[in-house]
Amino acid sequence: MNVYKTYEVAQIIGIHVNTVRLYEKCKLISKPDRLSNGYRVFTDLHIEQFRMARAVLKVEVLQNGLRKQAVDILKVSALSNFEDAKKMAECYLQQLDLEMNRAEEAIEIAHKILIGNDADIPIKTLNLTRKETAEVLNITIDTLRNWELNGLITVKRKQNGYRVYFYEDIQRLKIIRSLRCANYSLAAILRMLQELSYNPSADIRKTINTPKANEDVITACDKLLTSLAETKINMLYAVAQIEKMQQMKK
Repeated sequence: MNVYKTYEVAQIIGIHVNTVRLYEKCKLISKPDRLSNGYRVFTDLHIEQFRMARAVLKVEVLQNGLRKQAVDILKVSALSNFEDAKKMAECYLQQLDLEMNRAEEAIEIAHKILIGNDADIPIKTLNLTRKETAEVLNITIDTLRNWELNGLITVKRKQNGYRVYFYEDIQRLKIIRSLRCANYSLAAILRMLQELSYNPSADIRKTINTPKANEDVITACDKLLTSLAETKINMLYAVAQIEKMQQMKK
């Protein structure tokens, strides 16, 4: 098996030498042997571990503990517990499929509400307070206030200054709620709602999954469907890497 110095690993993987040391410190790779002078010596197995780690950590999908699970898979694999790592990866992929289904279902729910195919609130003459609205939607008043502060909805006020929520507001809030429950970011939801205000026939799936060029910071939840799909591809690659490393250890 070939051996590599720290700087050679960095060059092969395309990372800084400090990142090589960080991965070792975080136990994402097997502990390398050291020469008499204290220099680290890495092997082909380490190279494959680095490749796997880089793929798994590439996409910042954080919801429901997925990020921590991914790190745990790397750590277990680094200990050469390959069978356990594969089982953990399979569980991860199953949860990822659930997240993808939730994301797609949320878009479908939003679409049904937009076209009026929603029987949850049949009365179109609603006139609710903030507290009543929160109760109808089963959310907290703080959540409702946060959505307003982030520009997702603009609420009319009575002459006394109190907010009043009408049928159209409730429908809009239901869209926001369903998308937030599926972990779409506030920025992605706002982008979709703004696009729909200009173009009611816009493709909501495409709009909510495509950040604009002028968005300063883009997170995984700003393009949730793409991020989840990429994460699945990377974890499937990780499973193949685990099997490859398992063969290398024989």
